[in-house]
Amino acid sequence: MKHIRTALFAPGAKARVMAKALESGANAVILDLEDSVPILAKAEARALVAQAIDGTAALPAAMRPVITVRTNAVATGLLADDLAAAVRPGLDAIFLPKVETVDEMKDAAALLERLETAKGMAAGTVGIVPMFESALGVMRCYELARATPRVSATCIGSARDGDLQTDLGCGWSIEGTELLYARSKILLDSRAAGVHALDGVFSDLSDEAGFIQDCTLSARLGYIGRTVIHPKQIAPARRAYAVSEADAAYYRRVVSEFEAVEKTGASAAITVDGKLVDYAMYQRAKRVLEWARLDGR
Repeated sequence: MKHIRTALFAPGAKARVMAKALESGANAVILDLEDSVPILAKAEARALVAQAIDGTAALPAAMRPVITVRTNAVATGLLADDLAAAVRPGLDAIFLPKVETVDEMKDAAALLERLETAKGMAAGTVGIVPMFESALGVMRCYELARATPRVSATCIGSARDGDLQTDLGCGWSIEGTELLYARSKILLDSRAAGVHALDGVFSDLSDEAGFIQDCTLSARLGYIGRTVIHPKQIAPARRAYAVSEADAAYYRRVVSEFEAVEKTGASAAITVDGKLVDYAMYQRAKRVLEWARLDGR
């Protein structure tokens, strides 16, 4: 999946909100058919989401975010109707909530394959982002992330008072202690499966300082970005997850100085700013600089 620091949720039943989300500057937009849509409004929301996806064709390529849809979970029986409306040219991925079994992943992938064929889309066009919102889902993250090549990223449901917290029966704090293991496991399993992980939403829109603190912890753990619920969260999240100017400058020195010494054949270990640099640190530096370039550093 494209470089994502922020993925903004927009209720599928609200056309104006979806239109604003698509122009918000978020790296990705999640047109929501699940929790933000009442049961009686599901059919109308599907039609509005389809219209919103069709409308993205008019957006300049440079302005077009990654277009995704959060469907309802497989167990609800609503997934087939959700996908029938959402799968169309312009859709990049679906966020699949409350995933717990490999069969759920494979069923979703099979539905996508049939719909892509029916809509004249190339096979594999639409990715899947499994959302881990239960103890069982977290425990099975690696196998679920490996269930289909369509998995383009993962996402943990780390929201305060959300499904995962409810299932675990744990508390919540800004220090993040209670969900630290779950967040770490999702990150570890996702990277072992070869995909990146997105963190969940921070629901208190009045607490910007807390949001930044939570993003900072998330970025330190290794998350590349997160889902957000309001445009005002986009800029602080981007800053928190982006490679800092200081880090970019340091790693540029690491690459430059290491390569200069390596070319002489004199050594494969040097010091930069008093820190040891060998091939492992050199590879880390190159990885960070790849992200820095994507952040415009």
